[in-house]
This record gives sequence, structure tokens and C-alpha cells, in this order.
Amino acid sequence: MIRIHEEMPIETLKAFLAERQWLHPNEKIDRLSKAGEGNMNVVLKVHTDQRSFVIKQSREYVQKYQDIPAPIERIAVESAFYKAVAQEDLEKHLPKILGFDNDAYLLYMEDLGDCKNMTFVYHQRNVEQHQLNTLVEVLYKIHSSKAPKNFPYNMEMRQLNHQHIFVLPFMEDNGFSLDTVQIGLQDLAAPYKTNTELKSVISELGKKYLSQGDTLLHGDYYPGSWMSKNEEIYVLDPEFGFLGFPEFDLGVMAAHLIMATNDATFVDSLSNTYPGKHDKTLVAQIAGVEIMRRIIGLAQLPMERSIEEKVSLLAMAQKLMLSK
Repeated sequence: MIRIHEEMPIETLKAFLAERQWLHPNEKIDRLSKAGEGNMNVVLKVHTDQRSFVIKQSREYVQKYQDIPAPIERIAVESAFYKAVAQEDLEKHLPKILGFDNDAYLLYMEDLGDCKNMTFVYHQRNVEQHQLNTLVEVLYKIHSSKAPKNFPYNMEMRQLNHQHIFVLPFMEDNGFSLDTVQIGLQDLAAPYKTNTELKSVISELGKKYLSQGDTLLHGDYYPGSWMSKNEEIYVLDPEFGFLGFPEFDLGVMAAHLIMATNDATFVDSLSNTYPGKHDKTLVAQIAGVEIMRRIIGLAQLPMERSIEEKVSLLAMAQKLMLSK
């Protein structure tokens, strides 16, 4: 199987692409470059004498943390997701899928050009209202899409995510010292790792996450999956997609907006803006666990906050999870 990377011989890639008729007649590859900072997969931008496009390949591990195994079939879930949401009013917010090779675990897709992911919201500490409106609208359209009955369960990816959201951050000894992230964070996390009422709520949320639902989810709806370019918003990286409950995507979205702005009212505002049926209490609980796991878990964000700010965010998260 071909394994793509930035330093690979161009002739090797050209032969692979030509065999699949993914190159235009007489098209020559000029160079390869890295297409952003992907966490999960290898993503390359291919520059030719006629255009540029993106190829994305999954591995048997998480690309950024190669000691963490991950199901290589996740790229097939991504391909299935894009097929399921193929509708005209969503097309402008998603990259065009030009081809998929299941045997090579490789997706061939449109180059969206000079986009940047929206993790900048953590630094600017606010989100533009028009961007927020678009993101909610896109999410509702995803949730309203009719997924085929054979849409992948994606259980291996969900089990991986389940460990990192609902289990590892709340283990008293998970082998990860939070003081390597920020001095004082280990002590700050300790009470949340021993709070039996909190852990009981988290355990039940985890079980619900692993159960099968009837709504097509993006599965990782946060600023790292949102791209902006001028006034356009794009949504990428649905490899965690599955049929579940809409409150999961909504809660994750709310959590990241709260962490960016320190404003807990995003649960209410998203709930009021999102037109689909949902349980606001469940959205709040998912938001709470996502805030906690991002602060005291292994999956840290590109977000600088003082210990005092994290005290406030963790207290907010606990209130979201325990308020009925």
C-alpha cells in the first residue's frame, strides 16, 4: 500500500494518481506540501501545473501521537459522512470529495485554498455572531441529513474517544502529570477525580455516547474542525462521525465557545438558536464534561489560560454537569 508523506518521490505519487485517473491529461505534479496541522491523519497538498488538491490518508495510529493506536478504517467513515450530507445547501460549507480509495485508505479532495482553522477563537476570546449563526445552521443541516442504514457504527473510534473524554481525565492515576502542562494543574484537578457524584454523571454520559442513536453526528464539532476563509465557513474532519444524539455535537460546540469566552450562557444561546429537537440539560452536561476533559485530560488545546481562569472554568463545568 502506498504511504503518502511530504518527502515521497513525486513519480511514485504520480503513478498512483494516474492509475486511478485522478490526474488531468498531461498534468504534472510540481511539488507537495503539508496541508495544515492535522492531528489524526496525514494530509498533503498536491501542487500541479494546472491546480492544487488535497489527499488525506489514515494510519493505524494517531498521526500527531503515534504511540496511540487508532482504527485505520476511519477515513472510510469520513467518506461515508460526506456522501450522507451531499446536499446543495451544505456543499458550500464542505470540501468537494473527488475520489476515495478504500484499499489505500486515501481520500482525494478539493483544496479549499488559504483557510485557517478557527482555533484562533481561543486567543481572541470571542466569536463573531455571523460565524456562530453559520456554524449552528451547518450543524442542524448535518443532523437533518438522512444517513443510510448501513452508515458505519464507527465503534472503534468512539471507544478511543470515550476513553479520552469520559475515562482517562477522571482517573486518579492515568500516568499523565498535568504539572507538565501547567504548574498547579495536577492539584487543581484532584477534587474532580474523586467526586463520586460527578463521576457517576460522567459514566452515564459515556454509556449514552457509546449507544446507537438516529441522528448523523459530526462527532468532533469544535474550532479545530471549523475553517474560515474571508466570510466563508467550512467544516472538516468528520472521522468521528456516527449515528448518535444531537446533544453531543451541541454540547461539544458549547464547551469550546465557553472555554474561548468564559461565558456559560452559550448553552442557553445555542439551545435557543438550534432549531432541532434537543434536551438542553443533556447539552449542558456534555458541555461540562468536554470542558473538564480539555483542561484536566490528555487532549490539551492551543489555549493559554491562567490557573485562576481554569479554576473558574472547571467550577462552571461542574455546575453544568450537576445542575438539573
